[in-house]
Amino acid sequence: MNKRTEILAGVSTFLATMYIIVVNPAILNQAGLPFSGVLTATVLLSFLCSLMMGLYARNPLVVAPGMGLNAFFTFTAVKGMGIRPEVALGAVFWAGVLFLLLSTVNVRSALVRLIPRPLRYAISAGIGLFIALIGFENAHFIVANPATLVGVARLTDPAVLTFVGGLLLTAVLLIRNVPGAIIIGIVLTTLAALPIGRWWGGTVPLVQWQGLLALPDFSLIGKLDLVGSLRWSLWPVIFAFVFTDLFDSISTFVGVAEAANLTDEHGEPLRLNRSLLTDAVATTLAGVLGTSPGTAYIESAVGIAQGGRTGLTAIVAGSLFLPFLFLSPLLSVIPAIATAPALVLVGAFMMKPILKIDWDHLDEALPAFLALVLIPFSYSITIGIVWGFLSWTIVRVFTGRVREIPAGLWVVDGLCVLSLVG
Repeated sequence: MNKRTEILAGVSTFLATMYIIVVNPAILNQAGLPFSGVLTATVLLSFLCSLMMGLYARNPLVVAPGMGLNAFFTFTAVKGMGIRPEVALGAVFWAGVLFLLLSTVNVRSALVRLIPRPLRYAISAGIGLFIALIGFENAHFIVANPATLVGVARLTDPAVLTFVGGLLLTAVLLIRNVPGAIIIGIVLTTLAALPIGRWWGGTVPLVQWQGLLALPDFSLIGKLDLVGSLRWSLWPVIFAFVFTDLFDSISTFVGVAEAANLTDEHGEPLRLNRSLLTDAVATTLAGVLGTSPGTAYIESAVGIAQGGRTGLTAIVAGSLFLPFLFLSPLLSVIPAIATAPALVLVGAFMMKPILKIDWDHLDEALPAFLALVLIPFSYSITIGIVWGFLSWTIVRVFTGRVREIPAGLWVVDGLCVLSLVG
C-alpha cells in the first residue's frame, strides 16, 4: 500500500462528496428541520461511518446521507404524506434496524450474488454515466431544453468555459500520470473561477468567502419519534427507505468493485458483508443524529481513480468532514464547476467493465443495455437495476429457460414490481 497515494485518493474523494454537507441540509430544511442541525448530523454521520468503512470493512468508500433518499424523506414522506419530521427520522431508524437484521443473516450479500454478471458490468458502467451526467449538470454544461428535453449550454458562458478548461486540464494531467492530478485540477479550476462575477461573467461571484467559523448545532440528535414511527400506516415508508437504500448500496458496491478490480477469486466484491453492515449502521445512526439514511457514495470512484484501494482512503475522506462542524462556510470556496471535471472523468473510468459483456448474445446484452442506459436516463440507480432484473427474467421466461432463474431472483423481481407500482 502506498500511503501517499491513499491519502491523495482520500482527499480527492472528499472533494467530490463534500457537496453533501450543504446540499443535504438544504433539502431536509424544506421538511422543517433546521439547516444547521442537519449540517451537523450530516458531518457526524459522514465522519463516523466512513471511519467504520475504512477500519472495519477496509474498503475505500465514503458513507454519507444519500441523495434521492433525502428527497424521498422531504418531498414524499414529510411534505407528500404529511408525516412530522421527527416521525420520519424514526422511520429512518427502524429501516436501519431492519437493514442490520438482513445484514446479520447475510440476506443482503446473498442478494448481491443473485445479480447476473452481465448486469453487474452494466450497473458499473451505468453508474459511470450517471456520475458523468451529474458532473455535466453541476457545471451547467448540460441544461434543460423544452424542445429536446436536454441541451448543451453556450460556450459564451464564462463558468461553462472554465469547466471545459478544467476538464481538459485534468484529463491531460491524468493521461500524463501526474500524481494528485484530480486534486490539482480541482484547485486550478477553483482559482480560474475566481474572476467570474467579479471582473467578468455576471454580477455574483462564483467563488465566495462567507466567513471561517460556525458553531455546530446538536439540536437534532435524539429527536426521532421511535413510537410514532411504528404505526402500521408508516410501514410503507420504512419499506421504501429499505428498498431504495438496499439497491443503491448494492449497485454502488458491485459497480465500484468491478471498475476497480476490488473483487475476490470468485468475482465478488471484497469484504462485502462488512461493507453492507457498515451501510446498515449508517442508516440506523442517521435517524439518531437527525438526517436521512446514509449509504456508500458512488463518488468514491473519484478516489479510486486516483489510486485508492484500501480503507485508508475512506478514513482520510471521512476525517476531512469533521472540521466542517466548525468550518462549514469554507465550502463556498470550491464551486461546483471545480469538482465537475473529476466526476465526468470518473465516468470514463467506470466504463471499462462493459468490455466483459458478451454483446453477441442478446439474452445477456439487452437486459444489460437497459440497466446501463436507464440509470442515467431515469436519474436513478434503482430504476436501472430494477429493469435490468425484470428484463433478465422476462427474456428467460419467454425463451424457455425458466430453470436458469434462481428462486431468490423471483423474490427480487417481486420487490422490483412493487417498487414500480408503489
